[in-house]
Amino acid sequence: MEVRSLTGRGELLDTARAELTNRHGVLLHGPAGIGKSVLVAALMASSAAHLQPSGTVLHCSPAEADARLPFAGLVDLFARVPESCLTALAPEPQVALRAALLRGEPPIGDRDRLSLRVAVLDVLRTLAATGPVLLVLDGLQWLDEPTAEVLAFAVRRVEGLGVRVVAAERVAEGEQPERPRCCPPGTVELPVPPLTDDEITQLLPTDLPPAVLRAVQDTAAGNPWYARELGQAAPRDGAAVGLGRPLPVPRRLRTLLLEQVRALPESARRTLLVASAAARPTLTLLRAAGLHDPAADLARAEQLGVATADAEGTVRFRHPLIRAAVYADAPEQDRREAHALLARPVTEPVEQARHLALAHPYEDETTARTLMYAAEYARRDGAPDAAFELAGLAARRTPGDRTAEHADRLLMAAEYACDAGQLEEAGQAAETVLTRSGSARQRVRARLVLLRNAGQALKGAQALIEEGLRDADGDPEAEAWLHHWAAVRGLLCGELEDAARHARRAARQAAVAGDTDTRIGALATLARVRSLGGEPVAADVALEEALALTGGADAGPESWGLIRMRAILALDSDKVTEAQERVAQLLTEIGEFAGVEEVMATLVALTRIQVRAGHCREALATAARCTRAVAETGVQAAPALYAAALAATAGGTADEARHLAEQAVRASEADGDRLFLLRALAVLGQAELLVGDPRGAAAAVEALQRVKELGAAMSAADPPLLHWYSDLAEALVVLGETDAARAVIDEARRRVSVDAPGSVLAALERAEGLREAGLGRAKEGAVRLRAAVDRLRQLPLPVDLVRALIALGAVERRARHRNAARTALGEALETATRIGAVPLAARARDELARLEAGDRDGEGRPELTPTEARVAELVGGGATNREVAAELFISVKTVEGTLSRVYRKVGVRSRTALAHAMAVAVIASGAATVSIGDDDQQQLTAQAVTVSQPGRVRTPRALRNRR
Repeated sequence: MEVRSLTGRGELLDTARAELTNRHGVLLHGPAGIGKSVLVAALMASSAAHLQPSGTVLHCSPAEADARLPFAGLVDLFARVPESCLTALAPEPQVALRAALLRGEPPIGDRDRLSLRVAVLDVLRTLAATGPVLLVLDGLQWLDEPTAEVLAFAVRRVEGLGVRVVAAERVAEGEQPERPRCCPPGTVELPVPPLTDDEITQLLPTDLPPAVLRAVQDTAAGNPWYARELGQAAPRDGAAVGLGRPLPVPRRLRTLLLEQVRALPESARRTLLVASAAARPTLTLLRAAGLHDPAADLARAEQLGVATADAEGTVRFRHPLIRAAVYADAPEQDRREAHALLARPVTEPVEQARHLALAHPYEDETTARTLMYAAEYARRDGAPDAAFELAGLAARRTPGDRTAEHADRLLMAAEYACDAGQLEEAGQAAETVLTRSGSARQRVRARLVLLRNAGQALKGAQALIEEGLRDADGDPEAEAWLHHWAAVRGLLCGELEDAARHARRAARQAAVAGDTDTRIGALATLARVRSLGGEPVAADVALEEALALTGGADAGPESWGLIRMRAILALDSDKVTEAQERVAQLLTEIGEFAGVEEVMATLVALTRIQVRAGHCREALATAARCTRAVAETGVQAAPALYAAALAATAGGTADEARHLAEQAVRASEADGDRLFLLRALAVLGQAELLVGDPRGAAAAVEALQRVKELGAAMSAADPPLLHWYSDLAEALVVLGETDAARAVIDEARRRVSVDAPGSVLAALERAEGLREAGLGRAKEGAVRLRAAVDRLRQLPLPVDLVRALIALGAVERRARHRNAARTALGEALETATRIGAVPLAARARDELARLEAGDRDGEGRPELTPTEARVAELVGGGATNREVAAELFISVKTVEGTLSRVYRKVGVRSRTALAHAMAVAVIASGAATVSIGDDDQQQLTAQAVTVSQPGRVRTPRALRNRR
């Protein structure tokens, strides 16, 4: 059995196994191909293993033809029954059973039939006397009636015997089984549900294009067998399905599904075909299409379980695959006629154009114009995927001598495909125009599609832009388009001055051309560049100019990017409520009408805002929504991964946040996107800090040092960067690198402007307070931390406040100010719990636990920082100062200073004495815990050391292996 055949069935299989243990039977039911037999086989295999060596499995799996053969099922079931069981029967039952098994005359009278039933029951009793018995009935719907009657008699009388029944019956979707009598009383009936789209994907070939994959998922509707059959026959070209290009239905599936349909009268088959060709078939539509009596035709189809019309007249096929099979089975000419019939009564533009195009599958300018009108209508109506297919169909219907119109329509199809996230299809259409068109402007437009298609991966797009500028020479509008893309590329690649230059050039050229949309976009990009460069006033000026051009914030799609930008600027200025209101309103406005990029950008912005606002649970949901939106395109986008990682740092777990952040870093590096690489590294640093040990702090320093270097290379100076400087300083303090932390804080202070947001000042105060405490100046550290807390109480930034409170509580606890520590940590825990900040709540809870442990133990154990505790462990294990420095990624000088503090706190004067103290602690407690207490909250379990010679300590094997 293939492992993947049980995809999505693990929970159901576990339920069936459990029920089979507690009951006499399990009956699985569902439509054909849903996976009943796979489950029966799995249950039979696992049960057979338990039945060995004395148990018995009796199995039958009848086919449709067997239903007409008396006792065919009984013959199969008793094929493995030993002859001795039959010989042991009384004469009359034995004769009756042998007759039923074709070893004598068949039973004809009531007494013979009773004898047969008694014989079957006696055999089951005989088998059960030597071990458990499992009856497997796979396909109750085809079990011959005589066998069904015999089993119904026997299974009612197995109470108290070790007899179990596993059965499966095919029933229509949503229907109940018709033969539960063949199973013992109390048998549990388990419906086998459809698989999800994700589970179906796991069963399909991996080379299916996204459009084909979606078509298979829709047509299979959760049926694994249908999905596999469709997947094997599916085209590997994404353009091979869609409007006018139905998904192929293999012949053997059509034969299976349509055997009875093909025997229907011609009028009924025609009605079914027209219904299958309509997007929303109704009796009214079918009559308007000229069908004589569609209700009577559908009544015949309903008797076969194919299709039906409900009380409102809506026509429904029993399964989407039946609908596809009816359409695929019809001759091409009959399909054309069906679409021609439907094109007359249908008034909805998209549907009408589709039928018109499929009724006339040849080049025709009138049809092409109708399709383009329908495509524009579909895009305005928020259906970019339909718009793409209609425009592509219009290009194919365009006569060959109208090559300019063909290229224009193909470009529109490519742009609509971008809106729909169908990147492969967009790229194919654009490349076709780029290769074939003699128009420089059309080639520029094709390159714009390819640039848009690249998403964040614009680092390698320089040549594409330069080639486009050569084609655009002398065309101000086309030049403006390309200079704007060059500005976007510069922004993403961290080339801020080049980005600003191109953005200004794009705005000027767009003004010359009268292209307001491009001018607005260029000014918005300029605003982003100036904001990232730490010039909020210049950013506001560019933003206001752009908004004035749109006519205000309610100008529709032209203003969406500007609204997001204003929200982010407000967020960076600590105006969180204003930022959230702007983006939430924007998300409501764009609804289903925006393209994938627009939706993703808005959801990423909202995630950032929700995290800062302390709406941690909402941030997780928003990030998940963003991930789903991007996943539908088949592309792993760095912004979506960044949003998911950021939300996890606030409301998830440290491990989850780190994993997602690492993915975001790799995706950004692959794209050459330095803007999101900066953000992803910053979140990775925050996630590593959440881990709370020196190794995590070392990883945080590595990530955040890259942030610092990238920011410097980009000349970035916006408020988020200064927050990340504070995180870097905090991580350095954890490692005991207080001098390096001081240098980072000083650099950040030099970058702080007079109008810096309060959150930036508070973050620096938090870092300064932790550094003071790390130097042993707890009083001064507490003063700085209280200043940060007081500042944050005035701002709507609960996550920042919780971090400051935890830091303050930890410092106060180490200073033995227990009441002050309890107050700060209690508030931190209450706030973190209320806002759903799970990782921070765990840290506050751990600190409170250490505080309570200190209360119980009086003065408690020595208070070591994480680095002090780790140094003590390594030195106690025999490592040299240089080895410790290499292990912890710190300097030898820092090791020496840290070791001096450890000696003082532990009360020893030498490495040998420290090793002895650590070993004694282990012997005394089995795993002595040395409390530590910086902002990251860790405990160190001291490890025993091995003495190889008197006075000499050997490095533990674990440490040697790590090196």
